[in-house]
Amino acid sequence: MCCFILVLGFLGPRLALLWAWIFTPRVTAAFGDSFWWPLAGLIVLPWTTLAYVAAWAPFGGVDGIGWVVVGLGFVLDIATYAGRAAGDRTA
Repeated sequence: MCCFILVLGFLGPRLALLWAWIFTPRVTAAFGDSFWWPLAGLIVLPWTTLAYVAAWAPFGGVDGIGWVVVGLGFVLDIATYAGRAAGDRTA
């Protein structure tokens, strides 16, 4: 059961971000014409990138409580990597 939760934590945000990138204009709008920043976020920090896309507003960018959401995404990324490392150590 613990491995299933770790796999969901690792693949879940990547699949959600990929879905948002393909089927909605939010990722393209949040990162402009850049292809590389969302791709790097998809690979390295998917929770942070997903939180940035969710907190981004069309006319103001990310501000106020949005940065708290992005910070929470970063904490989730660190927790996902730490949980995976702990799971590898006990095996």
